[in-house]
Amino acid sequence: MGRTHPGAGLNPVPDGGSNPGPGTTPAGRPAEDASPPAVAGPGVPAGPSTWPPPTRWPEPLHRAVRALADAAQGRTLPLVALSGGADSLALAVAAAEAARTRAAPTLAAGVGAVIVDHGLQPGSDAVARRAATVARALGLDPVTVARVEVPVTGEGPEAEARAARHAGLEAAARRLGSDAVLLAHTRDDQAEQVLLGLARGSGTRSLAGIPRRRGMLLRPLLDLTRQDTESICAWAGVRWWEDPTNADPAYLRSRIRTRVLPVLEDPHHGLGPGLSAALARSADIAAEDAAALEDWAAREFDRLREAGEAPGLRPSSCPAASSSPAAPPASSPAPVSLPLGELAALPEAIRYRVIGYAVLDAGGERPSRERVLAVDRLVATRSTGGSSAGPVELAGGVVSHRRGPGGYARLVFSAVRPFSPSRTGPAEGVFP
Repeated sequence: MGRTHPGAGLNPVPDGGSNPGPGTTPAGRPAEDASPPAVAGPGVPAGPSTWPPPTRWPEPLHRAVRALADAAQGRTLPLVALSGGADSLALAVAAAEAARTRAAPTLAAGVGAVIVDHGLQPGSDAVARRAATVARALGLDPVTVARVEVPVTGEGPEAEARAARHAGLEAAARRLGSDAVLLAHTRDDQAEQVLLGLARGSGTRSLAGIPRRRGMLLRPLLDLTRQDTESICAWAGVRWWEDPTNADPAYLRSRIRTRVLPVLEDPHHGLGPGLSAALARSADIAAEDAAALEDWAAREFDRLREAGEAPGLRPSSCPAASSSPAAPPASSPAPVSLPLGELAALPEAIRYRVIGYAVLDAGGERPSRERVLAVDRLVATRSTGGSSAGPVELAGGVVSHRRGPGGYARLVFSAVRPFSPSRTGPAEGVFP
């Protein structure tokens, strides 16, 4: 088990409350988060003083409610992932209004909230309790707080916290009988993500940015801006918490948010206003293209894998297969064999993805572009008369070899050490 960040909690812990009113449980006992501070201090989520407000909805709230209705259609007991920031509180306000006015039939049947406390900052428990109080004041039910452990895995603090947060959200959803968690990422977050992908030299899937949905995680506010969410909070009389890490230049995303994007959008020294919207549009287009390419590649992979398992093409049918440096362990997935000629005939964008799927199917980890290109050179050298047949080593204990003469030539992927599942299937994100 990895080390944990200082201050991290030990286990997910429900806060025990589900009453829509602030401060009491259904039985009338003081709620867990009804303890001081009764009056919110600086930066602690607070409000609303009255609910619902007597004034008309602001325009951004109309868009938020419509987006929620579309995203949550057919889902059971959606839960707002609430951090206490402006974006997630605006999402909670929109969900509460959608449920109260029956603007979204799915939400009218019930909508709750889950607050994840990472325990990484002093006072995080107070922020979590106050966020839960605000959620109950809005009428969300059930409301739960989960304290999670953030292990140090070497992926970096942002990725580590995100993985722990998503695990905590999904565990809370399963416990409460929900099949949807609503996340409050906005168009500004999307623009930041696209810039991060560009800076890392990423592929189409990464440049597609934050997906609108992945499993039970839904993001209905990707067409709203941070200014929109703050206006929704102002209308609702809700005060939000500012996470200090959002302005900490030690984090690359924070530098993009506070320094890079403002300069790029400067009308005199940058590219001008509207860049964030343009980046978000680019993400939508890239997402469409990535989905089409991945679907095409998945069909080709299934076809070639089936052809590679035909008599005369299976790894066990050719004596050359026995020259592999290590026999695949019995507990590993079966080797994957792809006909080399048919693989070589595919467009590069599809062939590279097929190679990535083959690595995953053989029990490996998601390959980098550099490793995919190394495997692809085995395909290229065969067609140009080269002699290299591999092996190419890949993360996760998989190797790739070129095997077989003439029309029976194939590319074989096999495990060379015990398989340890550490990832989901290959449907998305074959490349970083």
